[in-house]
Amino acid sequence: MSTPLPGFEDFGGPVGSAPPGEALGESSGAGSGGRGAPAAVGHAPGRRQLAPGAVHVPGWLTLAQQRELVAACRGWARGPVPIRHTRLPRGGTMSVQTVCIGWHWQPYAYTRTADDVNGARVAAFPEWMVGLGRRAVAEAYEDAAAGDGYTPDTALINFYDGQARLGMHQDKEERSDAPVVSLSIGDTCVFRFGNTRTRTKPYTDVELASGDLFVFGGPSRFAYHGVPKVRPGSGDPACGLAGGRLNITMRVTGLG
Repeated sequence: MSTPLPGFEDFGGPVGSAPPGEALGESSGAGSGGRGAPAAVGHAPGRRQLAPGAVHVPGWLTLAQQRELVAACRGWARGPVPIRHTRLPRGGTMSVQTVCIGWHWQPYAYTRTADDVNGARVAAFPEWMVGLGRRAVAEAYEDAAAGDGYTPDTALINFYDGQARLGMHQDKEERSDAPVVSLSIGDTCVFRFGNTRTRTKPYTDVELASGDLFVFGGPSRFAYHGVPKVRPGSGDPACGLAGGRLNITMRVTGLG
């Protein structure tokens, strides 16, 4: 069983307190600007396309941006719906800890209220994260227009301790094929990105480090993916986490 996310019990203000500062409005990677879609997009150093529509951009978030995201996630993890180990329909419990904003995810559906936790409505999805998601898509695809219509309305925030894993799965509860934006903070993980047909090979293993961006959409939107390993102690505490890995995945639910 994984342990509570370091510092979540006593760090961060309540949801609805002051929003993150200007760091998340700064340029991330190569060519974004402001809080909306970037005016121009350049080549992101180290950018790698694993499959059509699936792009890894190392070091996309600055340390300041990582710290602000960690602080925001700590606030959400305190409530109104607290972070928890999700219980699966067959009785198992996920080793990762999860908190949601915008919409609540439970296997295998989205709801506005967390009926499997405490019945409360989840925290709203903030506008500043919409801007962050648009910049992520634009820079991953090196196309300023690619983020124009991207409006994520939910995020699943997962915390991995050194023993947590995530099996191969598809993100398919959404009624939208808009890209998924994944941000990593803290310890490095092995991210396994597969194909759209089966949980087995062919797949590609890539290491996602603190600050990395991974976007998958288009032909790769419904590819199987998972996290078979986290490398404990590989993160820099300056990111805001003393240990473990924080993963934020933004999605468009397509729900009203």
